[in-house]
Amino acid sequence: MSQRSGLVLVDKPAGITSHDVVARVRRLADTRKVGHAGTLDPMATGVLVLGVNRATRLLGHLLLTDKVYDATIRLGSSTTTDDAEGEVIATAPTGGVTEEQVLNVLGGQVGLVEQVPSAVSAIKVDGRRAYERVRAGEQVELPARQVRIDSIEVDEVRLGPDGVDLDVTVRCSSGTYIRAIARDLGAELGVGGHLIALRRSAVGPFGIEQSRTLEQHQDELVVLPIAEAARAGFPAYELDEAQATEVRYGRKLPVLFHDTGAVALFAPDGEFLALYEQVPDVAEPLAAAVAVFV
Repeated sequence: MSQRSGLVLVDKPAGITSHDVVARVRRLADTRKVGHAGTLDPMATGVLVLGVNRATRLLGHLLLTDKVYDATIRLGSSTTTDDAEGEVIATAPTGGVTEEQVLNVLGGQVGLVEQVPSAVSAIKVDGRRAYERVRAGEQVELPARQVRIDSIEVDEVRLGPDGVDLDVTVRCSSGTYIRAIARDLGAELGVGGHLIALRRSAVGPFGIEQSRTLEQHQDELVVLPIAEAARAGFPAYELDEAQATEVRYGRKLPVLFHDTGAVALFAPDGEFLALYEQVPDVAEPLAAAVAVFV
């Protein structure tokens, strides 16, 4: 089992951390070489992509992929964490909030936007996670960062005088904070807002329908082979034998890809060899120290 390399797709339950999931899979796979792509908060459920053995080196590049989330936002109250796990710090009546207002404000959050991460995010501030500093009683202010939000689809709005709940589906880049969308929506409407439910339904090409619960993996650990994972996650380029030999040594190739970013290179027998990227006239290993997988 310890020699298997690939991805493990987990439907994470609420109430445990992403690190807890990694610990479980380490035991199931009988290896310490397990990592995850894209943390999910303890309250969140859904797709968590884990790499086993050599596939852990894919994860840093998978982090660049798109995400899809299903979320429920509550308007009318703000919390210390911008989600339901924090303490309520302010409330406001919501009788004047209309569905049209909600749609208009959310529409303004779509596109390339400057988003201030939640203070309880995992972003490091002077070597320590922001949430650790907050829990220690420190005031943390994080700078805005650019994220890409492709769409916010409003599935249902439930209006009320003492609170408004809405279900949304968000398609966005990695690094987007759904809690921040809820916070900023409530702030612009003047009533406060926070996230009360979050489920990630896709990470790049890997969806919830491919994921298994920890209990299902306990019965049978399903590992997506590294070659299949690479073909699913990146554009593919088929090598001839001479090119494959060069790639095994991590050498540049005098080829032109039709794709930008990471490209997965495969030997004639289908073996996944490396991730390369295009530079002006040649292709070279992506993050040369780790991108050759043979």
